[in-house]
Amino acid sequence: MGRVAIVTGGTRGIGEAISIMLNDKGYTVAAAYGGDDAKAKEFTEKTGIRAYKWDVSDYDACMAGVAQVKQDLGPIEIVVNNAGITRDGTLHRMDPKKWQSVIDTNLGSCFNMCRVTIEDMRAAKFGRVVNIGSINGQAGQYGQVNYAAAKSGIHGFTKAMAQEGAGQGITVNAIAPGYIDTEMVAAVPEAVLEKIVAKIPVGRLGQASEIARGVCFLVADDAGFVTGSTLSINGGQHMY
Repeated sequence: MGRVAIVTGGTRGIGEAISIMLNDKGYTVAAAYGGDDAKAKEFTEKTGIRAYKWDVSDYDACMAGVAQVKQDLGPIEIVVNNAGITRDGTLHRMDPKKWQSVIDTNLGSCFNMCRVTIEDMRAAKFGRVVNIGSINGQAGQYGQVNYAAAKSGIHGFTKAMAQEGAGQGITVNAIAPGYIDTEMVAAVPEAVLEKIVAKIPVGRLGQASEIARGVCFLVADDAGFVTGSTLSINGGQHMY
């Protein structure tokens, strides 16, 4: 049995690709998800990867979920914080609920998941954390003050936690995807999507598997000298 990894938002989109690639490389993967039971069941039947349901924005739920994974699979050594939602709207039309739900799910979940796993990593003198940020957390995006703030916060969280974990064998890095060919991006109106692709130097959307390859590099045992970094995988759209 390989090192145990939790991937939040791990049954769909980028998270699904990460879960599958880690599993293929010999890691023991727990894919956490929040809502779509039918999709999670289909994911497990297709991949053989266990799916666990809890709300990553809820600290107590994360404690219970992680405890169950530990009981089933063993101590967690790798955490990939991928779960995220969008509640888009310009600031002058955004209600507090849309702001808070995105902050809690996208950024608060990073604290929750890292807090409930950090002690075991410290005890083992080994840990790998990869937080999935966004190009829009680096460059901003019209109509996404909540999402951009949460993702930007992830990059700062990553650097601070990396300093705290470095002496304990724990690396903490972020990946900032550009526009990836997932359900979330597919929901963008075609005319708008064409304009987005036109601004990507490589001339296409990214693939979820390309983000997964970045994760596999960062969680490897021999990646111990890489910490506090943000890997931008965006086709050259934003060089930061």
